[in-house]
Amino acid sequence: MEVTTVIRWLAGGLIAARWMASMWLFLLNRRHVLAHANAIPTAFAGIIDESTYGRSVSYTLARNRFSQIVETYTSLVLLAVLFSGVLPWGYELALRRTGTTSWAMALFLISVGLGMGLSGVPLGWIARFRLEDRFGFNTSTQRTWWLDLVKGTLLAVALGYPLLVAILRIVEWSGASWWLWVWATMMAFQLTITVLAPVLILPLFNKLTPLPEGSLRDRLTALAAETRFEARSIQVMDGSRRSRHSNAFFTGFGRFRKIVLFDTLIEQMEETELEAVLAHEIGHSKRRHVHKLLAGSAAGSLAGLWMIARLGMEPAFVEAFGFSSPALTTGFTGPGVASVLLLFGLLSGVLTFWLNPLIHWTSRRYEYEADSFAKEVMDDPQPMIGALRRLNEENLSNLTPHPLYSKFHYSHPTLVEREAALRAP
Repeated sequence: MEVTTVIRWLAGGLIAARWMASMWLFLLNRRHVLAHANAIPTAFAGIIDESTYGRSVSYTLARNRFSQIVETYTSLVLLAVLFSGVLPWGYELALRRTGTTSWAMALFLISVGLGMGLSGVPLGWIARFRLEDRFGFNTSTQRTWWLDLVKGTLLAVALGYPLLVAILRIVEWSGASWWLWVWATMMAFQLTITVLAPVLILPLFNKLTPLPEGSLRDRLTALAAETRFEARSIQVMDGSRRSRHSNAFFTGFGRFRKIVLFDTLIEQMEETELEAVLAHEIGHSKRRHVHKLLAGSAAGSLAGLWMIARLGMEPAFVEAFGFSSPALTTGFTGPGVASVLLLFGLLSGVLTFWLNPLIHWTSRRYEYEADSFAKEVMDDPQPMIGALRRLNEENLSNLTPHPLYSKFHYSHPTLVEREAALRAP
């Protein structure tokens, strides 16, 4: 059997394996939720009423069914894109018309990315205006949703296209060590965006206003001062303009850091609970979780680029998917780096899927640490417990996920797990 055939079968097998594993996990989770659907589990007695629990079960099952459709659809689209021959055909056509410059290759790559993204627009619309609307979460208008899509697309092009051009240019002049230079460029870009996003990007989609003067602001400001948490301001975000879901986060670094609270969160919680939520977010900062996550992301990017560099020296990898024209090798030793970048980007998800339990284990550990910090600062676990209960109730969270499903899909511990950790001595 030819090497190219083996690679094609391997790629198709990996996609099929991810789909089958996902379907099995969805089935496990559905059965587990249904097994607890008839009565409120003992752990939640007195926490949630029957009506709300019933709605959370219905919402979980509906999302579960929809996720199966999404997973099946995206797998079929990926198979079609990889094995139909449309990619090499489009690449050759694009390069014949626009040339073989870095600008031309980057244009093709960004076009494929946009095409893949737009293929999911119908499902995104259904999720927002059918599923979320059915359970009373959607507050977005058609105009707002489509404007967000347009703005997001334009932003992706404005940021992604120059970055791709820079990457391809670096490959042209840096030789075999290109992947190290590209990695350094990507890290610099990521850090720059992290700093600028709160100032330039977030306001494009949401309105941020200072938290009004009052007891809540005084309480949160005192907490920030007590924990020596440097922040430029406490902002309220108009999350209710799009959804009734609630959240809180901080963004930026150092004196440019902003504390952001959804307006829905402020409406749903008592002041002591909001204080605990902020203490939790401060805990992420004090335990340097953001820095650790950035370091992990950097390590993953470095490993991915090293793998791309190795694949780039193997003609069989791109030939397996129809990239065989000499025009595709322009500007790179071996197969054209643009085609390798494209194929690796499309296939990377089928590999990282299996790393989700490890990634989520790390994220869960950080959540426990942030909860512990909030408990210590508040000198009482109850405010954080109350906040978590309110979040789970208002968001109709799945209170009884299957443990294995949770490992693959949940970056946060379940409510029962977090309460147990908070109550522990």
